[in-house]
Amino acid sequence: MTSVQTLTLRHPDDWHLHLRDGDALPAVVPHTAQRFARAIVMPNLKPPVTTTEQALAYRSRILAAVPHGAAFTPLMTLYLTDDTTADEIHRARDSGIVHGVKLYPAGATTHSDAGVTHVRHTYAALEAMQQAGLPLLVHGEATDADVDVFDREAVFIERTLAPLMKDFPGLKIVLEHITTADAAAFVREGGELLGATVTPQHILMNRNALFQGGIRPHHYCLPVLKRERHRQAIMDVLAEGHARFFLGTDSAPHPRGAKESACGCAGIYSAHAALELYAEAFEAAGALRHLEAFASLNGPRFYGLPVNEGTLTLVRDAWEVPAAYPLGKDSVVPLRAGTHIAWRLK
Repeated sequence: MTSVQTLTLRHPDDWHLHLRDGDALPAVVPHTAQRFARAIVMPNLKPPVTTTEQALAYRSRILAAVPHGAAFTPLMTLYLTDDTTADEIHRARDSGIVHGVKLYPAGATTHSDAGVTHVRHTYAALEAMQQAGLPLLVHGEATDADVDVFDREAVFIERTLAPLMKDFPGLKIVLEHITTADAAAFVREGGELLGATVTPQHILMNRNALFQGGIRPHHYCLPVLKRERHRQAIMDVLAEGHARFFLGTDSAPHPRGAKESACGCAGIYSAHAALELYAEAFEAAGALRHLEAFASLNGPRFYGLPVNEGTLTLVRDAWEVPAAYPLGKDSVVPLRAGTHIAWRLK
């Protein structure tokens, strides 16, 4: 059988992205702007983006980093805290530029120290979000010291997410960067107000990738990579073409030294080749026919936004990923550094 040589998709979006700030912005924004029309931008800066005013200022800095001639729109988010007010939620909704509020359990991941200590502290804000139709974007991991790191997602679903959904049945929720069969099943069986994003690393790699020939710090992310059966379960639901799963890279740049250190940061940089990596994963699963819906249609429909006009084309033309890309005065090591990717952006 002749393999597919080109893939033309309606212009896609990234529904989970880290762009950082300062000198990092002009280094990483172009990679995303090349491939995606829009992106949901995470608010876990230092200090975090907790107000609409801060989100507007951050949006301006991002737009200043977009290459000339590129049509890219950042979709902003607020960082949920124990002190987020209903008034701030309504300001965010009325701004027209804030499209979600991110729940980080305190201590769950990079720059989550200001996160939520207990979800009940946020109920006034969640009620306002339910009324305003503003989605809650969830980093779904329990952070209790007695929970095994590989079980954190499943425990969070059981202890926190399922009860929260009963308390707020009209709240739209995105379970971000799912990593387990438990999460895939929970979202598949959930209602129309529950969606999920999936990263390239969690459908291309399992936890063996952390230890191939030694510790691989550039494969370390949170939630951490899981067993092969979990990777396969997530890819299986994507191969079904389920409409409430959509593309979210969770691309997260860190300076090389911050990854290759005694206490390395969590995060994988994939923006340089995100769409190409998804194409590899979908092709390996025999599911290329579902890639366009996953990348370009499911997300806008869930968020209530129009589907993008125009198209983007990938061609089968293997290329070698550079060992590193500039990141301000430092460098970032991308996913698949020094190896080949089968698809290239035309």
